Amino acid sequence: MVYMKRIFLFLITNILVMITLNFAISVIASILKIPLHPGSYGGLLLFCAVFGTGGAFISLFLSKIMAKWAMGVKIIDPTQASPQMRDLVYLVHRLAKKADLPQMPEVGFYESPEINAFATGPSKSNSLVAVSTGLLDRMTPEEVEGVLGHEVAHIANGDMVTMTLIQGIVNAFTMFLARILSSIISSQVEDKNRYTVQFALTMLFDIVFTILGSLVVNYFSRQREFRADKGSAKVTSKQHMIAALRKLQVVHDKPWNQEGDPKPAFASLKISSSNGKSWLRLFSTHPSLEDRIQRLQESSF
Repeated sequence: MVYMKRIFLFLITNILVMITLNFAISVIASILKIPLHPGSYGGLLLFCAVFGTGGAFISLFLSKIMAKWAMGVKIIDPTQASPQMRDLVYLVHRLAKKADLPQMPEVGFYESPEINAFATGPSKSNSLVAVSTGLLDRMTPEEVEGVLGHEVAHIANGDMVTMTLIQGIVNAFTMFLARILSSIISSQVEDKNRYTVQFALTMLFDIVFTILGSLVVNYFSRQREFRADKGSAKVTSKQHMIAALRKLQVVHDKPWNQEGDPKPAFASLKISSSNGKSWLRLFSTHPSLEDRIQRLQESSF
């Protein structure tokens, strides 16, 4: 049920974003008198590309600021921090140097019982690695190192930029195809009803293509997760990364609210506990824990 709810919220969020973007396109195109119909494919594609990719990259550039605000992340100053937090900064920086990052990431934490960590930022030279206090309290040093290695690998692999670009391209083609198809179909309708039909069809195609597009985006996201696991194994060790994933398995399999660790925490971590056989895995941004562990165990490097 939690997994289904997570997928539903993900799709609804993306659909609302696309509807908002399309509404903005309609208003601005009307004001600027820009033709958005099949007779102007080039102009329509350019307009959709600007809005689709532009919105995605604006979100990327604001990602660090939004993460700090939304999650309440506190940046750690190693000169004034406790020994535990100072060691956390040194660990992230050590892993960042092994991963050849050009600039050391900011390191922060936020108060939460969930086991979570994330990396964000617009570039390898401007990034943030943050962890929850729950992760620090409930994982061993080796497991923490595996998780942090995974987040550093995301930065080193340029995953934030890559996924933003993929999302932007999907957004652009979703808007483009929705308007093309709705315009073609509505052209067969009487003039008095044409605008209403075209608007309704555009919204419908937005929803359909957003859902289909999410399958593409999520596929690439899952591949980047496998790659980040491998990157962590290289800068830490295969055993540390596997140990971290096994700890997440143990926590996830506990009953609801046991030891104050609600399963919704995994919605933030975006971890799938499915065995990978369900069609719902196509909507997951992360592979199942079982698949990730198996992939690491079978890898040789």
